Amino acid sequence: MDAVCVYCGASAGNDPFFAEVARDFGRAVAGRGMRLVYGGGSVGLMGHVANAALEAGGQVTGIIPERLWEKEVGHKGLTDMYVVPTMHARKARMVELSDAFVALPGGFGTLDELFEVLTWQQIGYHSKPVGLLNANGYYDALLAFARHAHEQGFVRAVHLEALIVDTDIDRLLDRLASAQPVHVDRWVKNSDAV
Repeated sequence: MDAVCVYCGASAGNDPFFAEVARDFGRAVAGRGMRLVYGGGSVGLMGHVANAALEAGGQVTGIIPERLWEKEVGHKGLTDMYVVPTMHARKARMVELSDAFVALPGGFGTLDELFEVLTWQQIGYHSKPVGLLNANGYYDALLAFARHAHEQGFVRAVHLEALIVDTDIDRLLDRLASAQPVHVDRWVKNSDAV
């Protein structure tokens, strides 16, 4: 595992704990000699994770859409920065450049990226591991909803189990590094849960 993509908030949230988690994550990735790939922002948790990785001597690649670059929220001090035309191009490039994916706390954009990369895994566009850092129980309600969706027949167990969830950064990175390629694109007919 040479490169880890992190999805996280362009806001720092209300609790300073989450900024510290983002900094710890950036330091952990750099400490393992891995490249951090992220959305290229300089604000919120995005800025914290990138700055911490850089300060720890890590390599950081940002991918930012033109619209956000023009609003001057892009990080100017990264190892590599790609300015792409659209959000779709941003997400595709992040998948291309990364060996694994982790969602830290964030809002709708983070959820969009997490669910898209999970869906791409589900239908076989990639077989890379996807992780969720459930810091301070931030994602408890989301995980409860995912289980509810499974119980209601909308999410198959194999897809639910493919998401690697942990509360500890180092343990999560270890689990991602040791994960086997994910091949969960088995489809069923009609009334079976998908």
